[in-house]
Amino acid sequence: MLAPAEVEAIAAEVDGLTLRRPDGETLALREWTVEGTTPRAVVQITHGLGEHMDRYDHVAQRLNAWGFDVRAHDHYGHGRSSGPRGGLPSAMRLIDDLAAVVDETRRVCPDTPLILLGHSMGGLIAASFIAREVRPVEALIMSSPAFDPGLDAMQKMLLAVLPKIAPNLRVGNGINVEHISHDPAVVQAYRDDPLNHDRICGRLASFLAEEGAVVQSVARHWKVPTLLLYAGADKIVRPGASKAFARAAPQDGIVAATCFDGLFHEIFNEMNAKAVFATLRSWLDKHC
Repeated sequence: MLAPAEVEAIAAEVDGLTLRRPDGETLALREWTVEGTTPRAVVQITHGLGEHMDRYDHVAQRLNAWGFDVRAHDHYGHGRSSGPRGGLPSAMRLIDDLAAVVDETRRVCPDTPLILLGHSMGGLIAASFIAREVRPVEALIMSSPAFDPGLDAMQKMLLAVLPKIAPNLRVGNGINVEHISHDPAVVQAYRDDPLNHDRICGRLASFLAEEGAVVQSVARHWKVPTLLLYAGADKIVRPGASKAFARAAPQDGIVAATCFDGLFHEIFNEMNAKAVFATLRSWLDKHC
């Protein structure tokens, strides 16, 4: 992974809301800022597999209303960022990219506390980022983190072979869009969105299958204030893995976990998301 000095060396290459990486690839960035007042903190959003940061506009606007600046980026191979859809040139690329984005946020907002907010794959990336102690952050929020993608025996067998012989081969990611939310409008909007895709390569699949174990292995030593929100009726990732993380974490309040029974994977996009946002706001008010 890149050291801070290596990322700092390319800071001058930030062009508008695009961050250029050392290999010439670009990450699309977006920001939502609070006007007329000093922000309580900046929330850095990391999105899930196959989607993009613009789908979190409604979340960012709520955070703005509560006094938080928001920044986000599209992962490599996603949204408006470059790279083949669902591709991954190296195992730690998504974490390296998050390090570069965090460093850029620190440069732009040097005196503002930074909170990571990751959904699904983004939750796994953010948690791994902290577990591996890549950069310090003030807090973490996870929404339905992909600690366990729920692979069946056939998928596990393919993952044992495919990344070794064809790590860049991209296939369907297996996500059933019907299971992201109970709201038909959300499902249809996902289908109609040209920035969404259903591709995944062997290397990315391996990252998703293996990185959850890395996070779980250090859960008992967790030190970063964390809010874990997950869906009890999740059919895309296994909610039991979130429960296991919360159970393993220190029982001193460092991790606050809430399971929303009956909700599907995208808890911020559910028809009854009011309780989700209320829990988020309450935790933020306590920690900021």
